[in-house]
Order: sequence, then structure tokens, then C-alpha cells
Amino acid sequence: MSETTEPATAAPVRDADPFGLDVLQEPEELHHQLRTAGPVVYLSRYDVHALARYEEVHAALVDWQHFESGAGVGLANFRQEKPWRPASLLIEADPPRHDAPRRVLREILAPPALRRLRATWQTAAEETVDEVLGRGTEFDAFTHLASAFPLQVFPDAVGLGTEGRENLLPYGNMAFNAFGPANDLVKADTHRVAELSAWVNAQCARAALSEDGFGARIWAAADRGDLTHEQAPLVVRSLLTAGVDTTVHGLAACLYAFATHPEQWQRLRERPESARVAFDEAVRWQSPVQTFFRTATTDVTIAGTVVPEGTKILMFLGAANRDPARWADPDRFDLTRDPSGHVGFGMGIHQCVGQHVARLEAETLLTALARRVDRIELTAAPRRHPNNTLRSWASLPVRIHPAA
Repeated sequence: MSETTEPATAAPVRDADPFGLDVLQEPEELHHQLRTAGPVVYLSRYDVHALARYEEVHAALVDWQHFESGAGVGLANFRQEKPWRPASLLIEADPPRHDAPRRVLREILAPPALRRLRATWQTAAEETVDEVLGRGTEFDAFTHLASAFPLQVFPDAVGLGTEGRENLLPYGNMAFNAFGPANDLVKADTHRVAELSAWVNAQCARAALSEDGFGARIWAAADRGDLTHEQAPLVVRSLLTAGVDTTVHGLAACLYAFATHPEQWQRLRERPESARVAFDEAVRWQSPVQTFFRTATTDVTIAGTVVPEGTKILMFLGAANRDPARWADPDRFDLTRDPSGHVGFGMGIHQCVGQHVARLEAETLLTALARRVDRIELTAAPRRHPNNTLRSWASLPVRIHPAA
């Protein structure tokens, strides 16, 4: 991808609505159509250029110089309109503004910190599985596993109090909806914007956080001068926004995958060390974060098509993660696959800084389950929860068969 004055190829035009409820529920057909149409497709309904093939999505993600995040990673263009909340210092900022917050978080979430958490989270995972098995053999795996476990251990690690944690998923749902157009999904949250924002902002204050969590370490970085004290609460907010919903829906994707691919569950039981691969493969296969936007910083050529400066580019992460040009048999969930290189956590300098935290949550819960459960099966069709950005879930009814 480069700046150019050479003759350009016109992108094919489509009137598809990637934010229509039918597409949000089942996006694969649109993804196939966009990949087939070409490396760049102009979506006339929103005046955006879309990328759905792995090669172009990956290239745009790593090229922050030409595809900026600072103008917003949603449809709204921060060059032309004010964001609904102060912009994220992690995902809605570019160097140099992005550098210090990311450096601080990368240090806080580094392997030594996760090693200290492993034993605590493994114990919590065993307790979660004990509690679920005590309920009987049929339950909603989204509520009692995929949601319950991350909503306990991650806020604990950040240093949040126990009161009000039920606000985390609704706040994340609202924030991820806001990356799309102002459709009915966004309007449905309007009455709670002030309430949820006020609650989350209050949790980011130093006084609201325990003295031994990620949040306190962010504030300590501000005391050292690694961040400003104005930046510290925004960095804590990034953890609470990006660190909960994506893990919850990634875990739900994992459980759904194993319920529909019983042979893969047996493989995990035989090889529990493959739990992290299983999580990454589920993230590739289902892509909890389906889309993100960038903005062209100059006239830039993508596969022969010139995208004008200031234009929004819609990257279909979910489509890239099932591109047959990159993945063999991409629609299959397969633990023998090497899923590394998937773009479910982004790529480049904006790649999810907390992805190893999510992997540890998944690893501890899946290994605890694999020791106790011989088989997982669906008892009814799962229900999706439509969101403009997330491939999210409302329920995942399952029956488990305890191991002998």
C-alpha cells in the first residue's frame, strides 16, 4: 500500500449493509461476497471502502502511518465530529500520543504479572466449574461459564470492587455499538449512556481501586511520570472496555465450538496443553471483534484502487480470518491448525495489549472443564446478541456429561 498518482482501478460498488440485523446475526455470506468481489469494495450506503481479504486487512492494520486510528476506529470521523466520550488512548490514538499508554500497559500485563495470576485463576476456574456442575447437567454456558468467570477474575485483577460489575457487559455493548452507525442498536442504549459512563468513569478513579491491581499500577506509573495523571483513568477505562466483552464472547465461541465439534473436545481432553491454541482458533473461527475502521491519512493505493485522503476504511476482521487464500478449510474449527496470524486481536502497534490475559483466562477455565467434563452438547439453538462490532451471544444452552 502506498501513496500514488498512477492510474487506479475503480473498486466494485455494493449497497450491502454490514450493520443490518441479518448480517450481524450471520455475517459469513456477506463476507464471502465481499472477498469474491475484490480486494477493495466501495460500500455506497456508508461511503466507506471495505477490505475483507486477509492480505489487505493485515496490511492496513500494520500500516498506521497511512491508516490512522486517531480519527476513530468506528464509522464516526473524529476529524469532523466530537467523539461521544474522550477518545481511547489505546485504540483511538496513534504515535506519539499512543506510545506511553501502550508502553505502561504492556509492562503491567507482561508475563511476570500473568505468572503471579495463574495459580489464583486456576483455583477460581476450578471453583467456577464446581459451582456449575453443582447446578446439574443442563445450564446456559454463556451465563454461567463464559460470562461468570471473566467477570470475576478480570475485575479482581484490575482492582475493582464487587459492587456494580453487572454494568461492565452493558457498557461494553454500548461502546462497541457506537463504532457503527447510529442505528436502532445505538438508539436502544441512549437512555443508559450517562448512567453507564458515570459508573465506569467512577471505577477508574484511584480511590475506587484496590492497592494491588492493574489499576493501581497504572496510577503508580502516572506518579513516576510515565503517564500524566489525566491519562491514567483513561488507560484504566481501556482495560474495562476492551478487556471484558471480547474475552467473554471469545470464551462463548470456544464453548460453542466444542459443543458442535465433539472430536475437538476429545482432542483437548487428551492434550490439555492445547487450550491456548483452542482459544485462538475459536477467536479466528468466530471473531468476537468483527470489524474496525481506519481513516486514510493521504490518497493511498490498495491493490490498485486509490482510497482518497480522509476516507473511512472498514476492515472485516471476521472475513479475513476465514479467507481461504490464507486458511485451509477456513470454516472448520480445528485444533490441529496453527491459528497464529489471525487478526482477531488486531495486528501491529494497535494489536490487543491484553490478549495474553484473555488467553490465560481461557486456558485456566478450559483445562478445569476438560478434567471434569467428558462431552458438551447443545440442547437448543444458541441465541446471538446483535452488536455493530461484536459477534456476541445472548445464550448458549448446553448439556454436559461429567467425566467418569
